[in-house]
Amino acid sequence: MTRPHRVAVLAHGHPALSAGGAELAAHTLFQALRQRDDVEALLVACVPEGHALAGGEGAPGVRFVPAQAIDPFRLLSRDPAEPRAVLEALAAFQPDTIHLHHVLGFGADLLFALRRAFPSAALVLTLHEYQPICRQDGQMVRPGTMELCDRSSPARCAGCFPQHTPERFLSRAATLRALFSLVDRFLAPSAFLAARYRDWGLPAERITCLENAVEALPRLRPRRSGPAGRRRGRFAFFGQINPYKGVDLLLEAVVRLHAVGEWEGCELAIHGANLERQREDFQAEIARLLAQAPPGVTLHGAYSRDALPRLMAEADWVVVPSRWWENSPLVVQEAFCAGRPVIGAALGGLAEKLTAERDALLFTPGDPQALAETLMRARDPKLWRRLRGGIRPREPPAEAARQHLALYRSLTVPAPVAEPV
Repeated sequence: MTRPHRVAVLAHGHPALSAGGAELAAHTLFQALRQRDDVEALLVACVPEGHALAGGEGAPGVRFVPAQAIDPFRLLSRDPAEPRAVLEALAAFQPDTIHLHHVLGFGADLLFALRRAFPSAALVLTLHEYQPICRQDGQMVRPGTMELCDRSSPARCAGCFPQHTPERFLSRAATLRALFSLVDRFLAPSAFLAARYRDWGLPAERITCLENAVEALPRLRPRRSGPAGRRRGRFAFFGQINPYKGVDLLLEAVVRLHAVGEWEGCELAIHGANLERQREDFQAEIARLLAQAPPGVTLHGAYSRDALPRLMAEADWVVVPSRWWENSPLVVQEAFCAGRPVIGAALGGLAEKLTAERDALLFTPGDPQALAETLMRARDPKLWRRLRGGIRPREPPAEAARQHLALYRSLTVPAPVAEPV
């Protein structure tokens, strides 16, 4: 007889404070693991330094720790002291597996501290984007031009950031690879992301492709569109509003449709946060496009998780016009759970999650005219019904927990239950 497998899930944030994809994936996995009788699960989530929750407990099995100040270039903690709060929380729990969902919030040097403090625990790291590979926010696009970058090297990276020498980028990569060598298994939610990290130098045998746990959403009924045969022209965007997510591209496409008289009867709802945190030139560009946009285009701002089913129920299509490679966009999984086909850019991990002409329509990345033509085609109600019918059921969080647990156990030796003396 063996005792329950103890899994500590570490996340750089918590959905109650920051509803990013990595935070939601970590929290959903933690909750699904806690439902199992053969698992004891702990969630250690970062909160901003000085936050009232720092050092405290949340829901059962949740510990909050202060986020470390991270050197954005090296991805290492600025504090030379060990992450005491994290280690103390784990020491009381004695995990069999430690599963990190990001090094942000902790610093990549946490990997060394964990390996030293818990030498027999399996160390698992989910790769969410390309931060270790790319200094440009982990997006692998060139600053200013937003040109997609397909590989990294010290010389290429120094070309994007001339304030740093190629030798400094070489040292950065060597340090991060050395710390990553302490990880027993890397999880890649997409094969595209896995390939990028293999090219960067991670051993292929230590990378497993495994989709993130996704919170189950109800499958929604089709939106009432009025008389039979009426166009399916209600589009929606969900996510962060920043230069990488392509909201400007989407607005430009709509402006072009309006200019040729093809927008009548259509609507676009933009649900997204953090526009005010972006560069002034990007904010000005969004304001310019909104001023040119036709009636029916609305910027709604941030939304709560509880409101997501209602907001998706009001849409026919979910548009994902990303300018960066993506990995496994949470919004795609949410849209499919809700029974909404997707219009997406044909690139990277995004295209991998979509099946053209089965559950999605793809367009040439970065091309507003191609997106405009795709939006125009999408209004066909017969096409919409066919693609909605092609959406395959999503795996529930319980299945994701089962798959993750099987992997954890493959990396560890089961601990026997102590016999009473």
